[in-house]
Amino acid sequence: MTAVADESVPRTAIPRIVSVDDHVVEPAHLWQTWLPAKFRDAGPKVERRGIGTMRHIGGGTYEQTFDPDGPQADCWVYEDLVYINKRHVAAVGFDRDDMTMSPITYDEMRPGCYDPKARVADMEMNHVDASLCFPSFPRFCGQTFLEAKDRAVAQACVYAYNDWMVEEWCGDSNGALVPLIIVPLWDAEIAAAEVRRNAARGVRAVCFSEIPPHLGLPSIHTGEWDPFFVACQESQTVVCMHIGSSSRMPATSADAPVAVAASLSFGNAMASLSDFLFSGVLVRYPDLKLAYSEGQIGWLPYILERVDDVWKEHRAWGGVKDLIPEPPSSYYFRQVYGCFFRDIHGLESLHRIGVENVTFETDYPHTDSTWPNTLAVAEAMMGHLPEDVVYKIVRGNAIRMLGLDLDR
Repeated sequence: MTAVADESVPRTAIPRIVSVDDHVVEPAHLWQTWLPAKFRDAGPKVERRGIGTMRHIGGGTYEQTFDPDGPQADCWVYEDLVYINKRHVAAVGFDRDDMTMSPITYDEMRPGCYDPKARVADMEMNHVDASLCFPSFPRFCGQTFLEAKDRAVAQACVYAYNDWMVEEWCGDSNGALVPLIIVPLWDAEIAAAEVRRNAARGVRAVCFSEIPPHLGLPSIHTGEWDPFFVACQESQTVVCMHIGSSSRMPATSADAPVAVAASLSFGNAMASLSDFLFSGVLVRYPDLKLAYSEGQIGWLPYILERVDDVWKEHRAWGGVKDLIPEPPSSYYFRQVYGCFFRDIHGLESLHRIGVENVTFETDYPHTDSTWPNTLAVAEAMMGHLPEDVVYKIVRGNAIRMLGLDLDR
């Protein structure tokens, strides 16, 4: 028998939402406007091309061919890379079964994907007060520029992206759009300096890779990232790690449907959290804050139980006896945030994962997005919870995490 909600029981009203994980499709003019003139010829630019075939091979990487007579797409061209704008990345406004991996032009996208005024309007109609947006063409932590051959141009592209993010994307939004920057991943000292440069103009969030060694970078266990972590701690900048920010998603085989990887997408977040909890980073930097984006929260109860059990039973031979003085979960509760858009199991485990450690997202404009029905989705999932709990999840925790001035 299907359970029927008792309509006589009052439901908790959902306050205006602060979404900690949305996305921006960078406008075609970005680097040609914001790069210094001497770098513009070598910087990213948009060309319209005909597309032949396209296949996702994991971690945001695609195999693709081009056909002048094929469907048209607006493509970012940068060094040897041709990045095709795809419908499933700019999915809002399409029917669910039309949110495919097919090519798309800016003319076909909903303007809220790339235009800040249109985005704020779409947020208003979706009960969203503020939004933190991850990159698209640079990828979730700026891997595109890490992979570039010319580091001078790549570094200038990072700076240009951040200037555009702060001054154009967020600049006239009256706080509705919250800046999220990228850094030059190939140098922790330069990354630290970029964190500080942007913190000086009010930025409190930076993208980072969930598993840097997957990108050919040092692990967090080496100490090589310490200058970056110091800068983030001192400036109160949250380290935001989106699923896929290691350019690799959990999968079972090369021929498995993409749906398998999508179902397992939390796996990298779980691995990354385990890494941080046993790394000593959170011990050395007790004011550093981590945010796991789009990983959901239902996996958190078990991994917190497991890391504490490993610490209790196996720390001597596990290599963390002198590194981690307290149960690893204590550092999670002090310094880490998870977020979700649909996760009833996770909400049923709030007593295990901490009401103070959970945030909410709409994932606009991706296929997972709850736009324009986010309020109804939130009411269905959380309307039975106490008012103070709902406030923290959909708004209060994000305001505290990002240092926002929304509830003045």
